[in-house]
Amino acid sequence: MNKIITAPYKPTNFDVKSKSDNQALITVGPFASGYAITLAHPMRRLIMSSSVGHAPVALKIEGVKHEFDSIVGVFEDVSVFIMNLKNLKFKILDEETDAITLDYNFSGHRDVKGSDLSNDKVEITNPDAHLATLNEDANLSFSIMFRKGIGYVSSELFEIEAEEGYIFIDAYFTPVKKATYSIDKVLVNDDPSFEKIVFDVTTDGRKSPVDVFKDAVVTMNYQMHVFSKIVNMEIKETEEEDKKDDIDISDLLVRIEELNLTPRSFNSLHKANILYFGQIILMSETDLRQIKNLGKKSFEEIISKVAEEGFTLSYPVERVRKEAFDNYITV
Repeated sequence: MNKIITAPYKPTNFDVKSKSDNQALITVGPFASGYAITLAHPMRRLIMSSSVGHAPVALKIEGVKHEFDSIVGVFEDVSVFIMNLKNLKFKILDEETDAITLDYNFSGHRDVKGSDLSNDKVEITNPDAHLATLNEDANLSFSIMFRKGIGYVSSELFEIEAEEGYIFIDAYFTPVKKATYSIDKVLVNDDPSFEKIVFDVTTDGRKSPVDVFKDAVVTMNYQMHVFSKIVNMEIKETEEEDKKDDIDISDLLVRIEELNLTPRSFNSLHKANILYFGQIILMSETDLRQIKNLGKKSFEEIISKVAEEGFTLSYPVERVRKEAFDNYITV
């Protein structure tokens, strides 16, 4: 006899298995039959199109007037140099920075690779990629303008103020190289019709697979927010969930270094003596914003991480049992 239900099954499992630094399998479920594909397809498209990355958007080479020119002492002409530059994967290290211009100078007989452009401002995630070959008489001086963006933007569409002599180049901001998914059957309460989604995400190193997945989730939620004008978007808990008045203390004692936060967010929390996840959820938004050197991006990242773990800021103290939690913390 079929069981009559009044609401779709609520998935509860989220698992990440890293295959390498830049590839991960992300498993979500279980879903009632038909719901997995409904979520999987738009999520894949958002993973491919919604993650923010960094890229060079303009180039100025000393002694060069246009992109079809040549460079004295350099084997590659300007067009090949630009092509090689596009193949380099740049990452601005300060997450609060949306734009930056950097100057470089190389001379003498040598090969210039991606690693030669890394410094305390930017990181090249494919350091062995070739940029240029110089002879003993070469003196290569150039400036690169970097921007933060999404997707692909043609050089013809750029509206950037730049000094005379800059050559605008196409920007490939997307850090995702591949995103696929499979839907597998899973057994729930002796029912074999349930499904799970396994996303296979590979990036170019500018962002981790988990971060680009997070970007997709945030984007989907942002787009769905328009419906909050006509419906109450608050998800009500089931009676069984309402009965869980207490939180497992081990969930709160997860150290912040285990949350996979960016270095800037982690350092700000650590310097403020915030060492455990439970300390974060007991804070209000105002308290969190007042942490020294915690910028807007870091604040949003921490909020997203708290939501990902199933909590909120200013979490009800009666559920957390604050007194018991405080007894566990040792600095």
